[in-house]
Amino acid sequence: MDVIANNVANLGTTGFKAESMLFEEYLMPEAEWTADRPQDREMSYVEDVATIRDFSPGALVQTGAPLDVAINGKGWFVINTPDGERYTRNGAFLLNQAGELVTSEGYQVLGESGPMIFGTNDTGVSIASDGTISTDAGNKGRLRIVEFETDMALKPEGSSLFSTDQTATIMTQPRVAQGVLEKSNVQPILEISRMIEVNRAYQSLAAMMERSDQLRRSAISDLAEIPA
Repeated sequence: MDVIANNVANLGTTGFKAESMLFEEYLMPEAEWTADRPQDREMSYVEDVATIRDFSPGALVQTGAPLDVAINGKGWFVINTPDGERYTRNGAFLLNQAGELVTSEGYQVLGESGPMIFGTNDTGVSIASDGTISTDAGNKGRLRIVEFETDMALKPEGSSLFSTDQTATIMTQPRVAQGVLEKSNVQPILEISRMIEVNRAYQSLAAMMERSDQLRRSAISDLAEIPA
């Protein structure tokens, strides 16, 4: 329920990737069968193995804002944070007072030569499909867009940021769109249906446990009665 609720809460978070739980059957070990001891009954349980993330792309939505950028296909923007480089699909960028291209949290967006910095003469921002940024004052460099051997190894760190121990490879031909944002890939109807299903299962289990407890209390009460 926590995972589903987090997905629903991030329906409107740009670049958010939905999570789901991975379960498997766990079989209890059985005692060795002997002539004077019958074989144990096989018992199985459900074990939550991991939380997995869906890295499929979200819908691309036109915003018209010149600093909004979306990656169409594979790739990650590189962000400079106090904890080192992090990666995101959230391209809702803006300029801070120092003229640096930053995320909404204030972290620098990195280009292939370092932070992307704009001056007072840099008007008419244009972002080409390969991530090259230019203004009326000239070329400002190219956004550093990277890819990994497997996205499943990326670890979420909040604010649509991810970290990994993998080596990042700079993409030579990324596909970038200006004035566009990638929305969350959460499917609202599916998540609401799952929430209802989990809630009903919880209520059913709670009712079953309550009935079982009532049966135990009744049995204890009946057994404790002394016959007249």
